[in-house]
Amino acid sequence: MENQNYSSIVGSSSAPYENQIANQCGLATNYHAITHPSLPNYIALVSGGTQGITDDNPPASNPLTANSLFQQVPTSKGYAESMPSNCLLTDSGQYAVRHNPYTYFTPIRTQCLARDVPMGTASSGNFHNDVTAGTLPPFSFVTPNLCNDMHDCSVATGDAYLANLVPTIIAGSDYQQGRLAVVIVFDENGGASGNQVYCAVISPFTTPGTRSSTNFNHYSLLRTTEEILGVPLLGSASGAASMRAAFGL
Repeated sequence: MENQNYSSIVGSSSAPYENQIANQCGLATNYHAITHPSLPNYIALVSGGTQGITDDNPPASNPLTANSLFQQVPTSKGYAESMPSNCLLTDSGQYAVRHNPYTYFTPIRTQCLARDVPMGTASSGNFHNDVTAGTLPPFSFVTPNLCNDMHDCSVATGDAYLANLVPTIIAGSDYQQGRLAVVIVFDENGGASGNQVYCAVISPFTTPGTRSSTNFNHYSLLRTTEEILGVPLLGSASGAASMRAAFGL
């Protein structure tokens, strides 16, 4: 999700579903993004560093040779809403390439062309098909479009989107059979000091109502994912606090 302060979500009447998740699942109450603007946060989430990026420019301007979680787990998939074709390297309509980190890593461009796909909707398309078939990959990076991620549209719009999408994921066999954890996180906040953002954890192993005040960040989430998948820790993930114990993962 995109560009909202923690306080714009937690306790907000515009975000009833995200507050329901916070109350019924797990919430990191002291989770922070890394920087501004958007792109370096997305890169940090999957590579353990911003890789020197300080702008929101497309892959042609920011080609990266760094290792990433996508390279560590070649069967990972990216699902980007409103992307017209696989691994599209430029903006198109409501699709923003800066929100799709798969596209920036040049060593895995062929992999990206095969594994970074148009998402579809909550009820049809690539993501829905993988959810209903119980064939989600070991790691999925799901990117809503510019409206549904709250970048261009309201908190209420994005919250309603999640309220439609997340229950379909929970109902899928990957989750029901204990193979899946879902993390909802914002790339950065709206500019308030501290860059605190909403980060919720939904899993069969997370005690309902869990709240952790540990100082987590995007590197913590990367570390947690890499630990679960059994791959080496990249960059700043090695020094970040893991979220596994706090949320029973």
